[in-house]
Order: sequence, then C-alpha cells, then structure tokens
Amino acid sequence: MAQDGSRRRLRRTLVVMVVVTAAIWANNTSRFTTAEGSPMVLAHRGLGQTFDLRGVGNDTCTAERIHPPEHPYLENTLPSMQAAFQAGADIVELDVQLTADGRLAVFHDSTLECRTDGRGRVADHTLAELQTLDVGFGYTTDGGRTFPFRGKGTGLLPSLEQVLEAFPDRQLLLNPKNDDPAEGRAVGDRLRRLPGNRLRSIAVYGGDRAIAEVQRRAPAVRVMSRAIMKRCLGWYVALGWSGHVPSGCEGVQLHVPEGVGRWLWGWPHRFVDRMDKRNTRVVVVAGAGGFSEGFDTADDIARLPRGFSGVIWTNRVDRVAPLLQPGD
Repeated sequence: MAQDGSRRRLRRTLVVMVVVTAAIWANNTSRFTTAEGSPMVLAHRGLGQTFDLRGVGNDTCTAERIHPPEHPYLENTLPSMQAAFQAGADIVELDVQLTADGRLAVFHDSTLECRTDGRGRVADHTLAELQTLDVGFGYTTDGGRTFPFRGKGTGLLPSLEQVLEAFPDRQLLLNPKNDDPAEGRAVGDRLRRLPGNRLRSIAVYGGDRAIAEVQRRAPAVRVMSRAIMKRCLGWYVALGWSGHVPSGCEGVQLHVPEGVGRWLWGWPHRFVDRMDKRNTRVVVVAGAGGFSEGFDTADDIARLPRGFSGVIWTNRVDRVAPLLQPGD
C-alpha cells in the first residue's frame, strides 16, 4: 500500500511538472503568433563606407581598410544621414563628443589622425577648429596608395545642433563616444530642452557613467548602457517565463545580439511585444554584436524571424531597406 501511494504521488508530481512546463512554453512561444509586418531599420552612422571586420580591435584605424566605395558618403555627416533616410532608414545612429569649448561635435574617433588631416584629441579642439578639417582625408582601400575621399570631406563635420536642425522630425540614436559624465551631462542638458514629442523620437546609448547622466537630466529619453542591459535582462531571464517585465526594462532601449535573443523568454515576437508595451525598444544586432556587426546583406535578412517588428541594425541601409519593402 505504501508503495502504491508513492507511485500515485510520483505520477501526480510528473503530471504537475508536465502541465507547468506546457503552460510556460505556451506563454512564451512565438510559434502560434500571427506577427505581420517588417522591422524598423537603424542606419549605423548614417550611410558610410564599410570595412573588413576581420581582426578589428579597439585601436584599429578602420578608414585604412575600407571596401572599394560604392557610394560617395562619409559616416556621421549630414549628407550621409540624409542619404540614409532617403534609402529607407527609420532611425539614424550618430556619434557625439564634447569639444574644448563645450559644444557637441558629431564624429566617431576620439582622436583625429585616422580619418582626418587633423592631429590630437577631439576634446582638445574647439568646434570651429574641427569643422575646418577634411573628414575624408584618411580613407584608403589599398593600403595608402590612393585616397578616394581626400579633399571631399572638408567642412563636413557637423555639430549635434546642426543635426537636430537638419532633421527636426526624424528618429535619431545618439552615442556619446567617451564614457565621460561631462559628456553625458552635455547631451542630457541639450536634449531636455527639446519638446516632449521630439524627445520621444530620440534615444541615447553608451558607457554606464555617461548614460547615467543622460538619464538623470532627460528621463523621458530612451537610454541603453551595459548596466541597463544587465539590470533589465538579468531579472527578465529569472522572471520572464511568467510574462512579467521587470521595472528595469521600462522606458529604455535594448541592443540584443541575435545569438542572445533566442535565450530570452518569448523571443522574438512576444518579447518585442512585451517590451513595446513598456515603452522599450528592441534593437537586434547581427552575430554576437561585436564591432557593430549589422544585417547588411540579403543572407543576413533571411535570418530574421518572419514578421519581426523590432529594429534591426545595419551598416548598409541602401542594400537592406529595399529588401524589407512590402511585397519583397
């Protein structure tokens, strides 16, 4: 009799486990969702020259290893941003840095030697000085034998103010390049002067210290940093099986490598929908997310889940956006 009772308890335990497992699966699978639509497209640095990612490190001068140019645009310039939007970008990403005179310049590298005819740190020059430089000076496809953009980038380095004026109703993603609280304060102070509807179209990501200052000064802006990602996704991995979205995931932006997404409860459609309901935007980057890998080819786009409605990161909006048009 005691043995029969143990068997019944074991069967009941197994049944409960199966039911609970099935309920968790049903609450998180996207298999039966009817998500339709296409992703938003985020153009990294606008429409710029691409480069070979193999062997790239933090100190690599990527302008010295660009692919043969297929278009005339240079990253982080107003023409490149305009071209990206015209090609179909929903959002343009740009890099900002604090200058010696307290302005915000739009430029990627912390030093000038790689891309320009200038020398030294961006932070040691005034905006006026930076805007005299040739931002196409250092680009080469053949190890320095020829420089296809030399002389064509003079005066093209914009300020954040000029970008905001040029694209008053477009969505932007700002990246303070240096994890410097002063830079974060400068970005936050500028953004908080914008009207509320404009703030909702701008997001900021970067280092923990800079982004903490942006969030403190402009709390209406979506922000992303490593600390925010850990705070949000750490709790979500623990509790998301229930459909619960932790408070740390509200009103922010998440940059999720595609290889990581599959481990998140409800990925992709239910996860994106849960975050969207919390005013949080999900941006998917290609591969492991290293060195700004993007969805840059037709093969990359083919890996996206059908009906994916988040945001995809690309370095080639001119190639990718047409592939996402309805009917394609």
